Amino acid sequence: MTPDEFVESVRDDNDTALSRLGSSKSLYAATGGELEPEEVLRAAANAEHDAAETFAAWAADEGHDTPAGEAFADAADQEREHYETVLAELDDFEPANDPSAMQASLRGLDDTVARAGGLVGRVLATEKSKEQYTGFFTGQADPMTASTFRGLKDDLSDQLDAAKELLDALCESEADWARAKDAADAAVQAAYDEYTEQLESMGVNPKPVC
Repeated sequence: MTPDEFVESVRDDNDTALSRLGSSKSLYAATGGELEPEEVLRAAANAEHDAAETFAAWAADEGHDTPAGEAFADAADQEREHYETVLAELDDFEPANDPSAMQASLRGLDDTVARAGGLVGRVLATEKSKEQYTGFFTGQADPMTASTFRGLKDDLSDQLDAAKELLDALCESEADWARAKDAADAAVQAAYDEYTEQLESMGVNPKPVC
């Protein structure tokens, strides 16, 4: 398997979950139904903060002098920049320090191959949420903030490239690719399960009405 084939397999096997995570209901779930600009920004800030913490812990565990450690440290730095960018839009904010289900899934990974796979899953799920943030602020007639989130989504391509490079270097057997795939799938599924639970708790059907 090649890294590109790996990414496509994660996308294909999680098509339904990723599609629903990219629906307008995702922001409704993330904000507890409070679709106001400040609440949307708070949800985004928490997500960026939690990701930075996860990747920083991975980097420290791997060692900053290793390819994986460097890649995870770079991802942590990028997520800290994202956090600061969103934070600049808020007057008063403290991180919830209650990681999402996806971040909890990622933090449970303890080997490099699985972490590289988990990073792929996280990027694919987060791309969807960034699209919704962009769409929300476009609908709010706030093109500047919409452009900010569009830029944050574009940055995710760097993380995906880094994950693919790691997978290419680390995966020496089908078992390695399978372990990475399990981690990627678990990250997406954790995000989707949380999305479903949040909506159902508010009496909202998570499935699209056809």
